[in-house]
Amino acid sequence: MELTVATILIAFAGVFLICFMKGAFGGGFSIVGIPLLSLVMDPVTAGGLLAPLFIAMDLFALRYWKPSTWSKPDLLRLLPGLVAGIAFGYLLFRFLDHRAIAILMAVTTLIFVGLWLIAGGKVIIRPRSTPKAITAGVASGITTMVAHSGGPPLAMYLLPLGLSKEIYAGTTSLFFTVGNATKAIPWLLLVRPTADAWTLMAFCLLAIPAGVWLGWRLHGSLDQRQIYRVCYGLLVVTAFKLLWDGVSGYVA
Repeated sequence: MELTVATILIAFAGVFLICFMKGAFGGGFSIVGIPLLSLVMDPVTAGGLLAPLFIAMDLFALRYWKPSTWSKPDLLRLLPGLVAGIAFGYLLFRFLDHRAIAILMAVTTLIFVGLWLIAGGKVIIRPRSTPKAITAGVASGITTMVAHSGGPPLAMYLLPLGLSKEIYAGTTSLFFTVGNATKAIPWLLLVRPTADAWTLMAFCLLAIPAGVWLGWRLHGSLDQRQIYRVCYGLLVVTAFKLLWDGVSGYVA
């Protein structure tokens, strides 16, 4: 990665978009901003750049998503699986082919959204399930480690619970605060940032406050139904991005 004005501007825009998504939806859609970063650096370098930045983003986002917005019963079920999934994802990244994980997650997400569309775009409330929560936590940990995209498994568990938009966003925010803090060390072991990368991180820190705040303002302007529709739409975008990453990796 060469530290040029173009690199700084594009990385800044990518981080701003990720922060905007965190402010609006609590997290889980970081992959939406990664294509911008891929214009100026390879995906592994981008992962190493984002790992420390995610911690700063999450801590700032918690100014808005306070403990009153956390679904504690769900977090108690989800977080152990998340940590285990990150550990397993680290091993997959080092020793196995993670492109297949991206494709599998993409197909599963598209099926989930397809079933929602078949149901008429309505949220069918389902009861909490500890096995489903553990499975979602593990799957999210794996995909957030290998592709910075832990959102789909978490959304597939939380959306059918019919949580209020604030509780949904706050729970997602804390979930990824824990996940991003946990995966920072493995990512920094995989990719040791250069001096230029640390300098670029310093520039990108400036994008965090405005990005999160603007996203939070958008969240406040949307009603419950709109938030859920946007989340399902973003799942489709995320799924196609994962599918592209996996398939293009094999083709290359």
